[in-house]
Amino acid sequence: MLALQKTVAAPGLQLRHVPPPGAPAPGQVRIQVLATGICGSDLHVDDWTPSYHFIAPRLPVTLGHEFVGRACDGRHAGRRVVVRPSIVCGQCAACTRDDPDACETRTGLGMTRPGAFAPWVLVPERNCVPVPDNLPDALATLAEPLSIAWQALQVAGDVRGQRVLVMGPGTIGQGVAVLARRAGAAQVVISGHDDAPRLQALRALGFDALVDVARQPLADAVRPHTDGQPFDLVVEATGVPASITAALPLLKRRGVLVVTGIHARPLDLDLTTLVRREQQLRGSFRPSEAAWPQVLQLLADEAEALAPMVSHVLPLARGLEGFALAHDKRATKVVLCPSPEDDGTVEAVEDADAADSAR
Repeated sequence: MLALQKTVAAPGLQLRHVPPPGAPAPGQVRIQVLATGICGSDLHVDDWTPSYHFIAPRLPVTLGHEFVGRACDGRHAGRRVVVRPSIVCGQCAACTRDDPDACETRTGLGMTRPGAFAPWVLVPERNCVPVPDNLPDALATLAEPLSIAWQALQVAGDVRGQRVLVMGPGTIGQGVAVLARRAGAAQVVISGHDDAPRLQALRALGFDALVDVARQPLADAVRPHTDGQPFDLVVEATGVPASITAALPLLKRRGVLVVTGIHARPLDLDLTTLVRREQQLRGSFRPSEAAWPQVLQLLADEAEALAPMVSHVLPLARGLEGFALAHDKRATKVVLCPSPEDDGTVEAVEDADAADSAR
């Protein structure tokens, strides 16, 4: 079958023909992949930034962790499901006391286990979450990034009546903006850096307080929208440490800054100012397992309104083109869909030796 893989510990990806997965082991189910989104993490793996070198011992590995598919086995057989990509070990102290959210020994689909940029993938049955019937495949792939956005607002706390700055207009930032507005934020301002297509998607989502810091400093860019008033909450979804440094002076005394981006470099932070202003810096990563059905229902309820979040749907065989679109910021969210030819029954693409990097 066709698969989009990270094959070596260096920049680049390859489209390759690989054997399909075998029969499911106990507790596993086989998923026929319908659609998989390209995530910012996948772009970092392609670039081979240091934050993702932990996957080196598992190479080659098929990428892809934001996906929807049809379960072929188990209690969800025949149904569409999304799959939580973080797989708990089942053996540590947290897992044995039935607290899987606290598991510290995890593996990840599309990182340290074969992922879903392929027609078929094996996954733990416990990680499958049924998809509402009225939710299109392309939007169902947003469940994972929207769950990250959902968790960022859980970490932030009650945002009703607050002025919120969202830094980063990608899928997670878009999700934070939508959820903050839905939760009653008084104002949501979103910043990007040379991100015209993503800012345009946010306009289509109903946001107008949009700024581009490629042309002026953040403080100057947001001033027309705030009249110089500070923000109550900042949510960082850029992965750029300097964005945090730029945002803290715009945060009110005792305000909260939630960091949800994955950063390739350390942050140089003026802690004295942070302490004297009693600001809070909070990290946010993955949500609880219980959040996933809520996120999927939200996607289903708002499917028509959220449609602008997906800009490109391409066949898996054009996966390298999809990565190029995402890298060059010409897309908001790229979704790859396997075709019947990709399962290996007929020739679909050139041999793996002819496949090249996405860059």
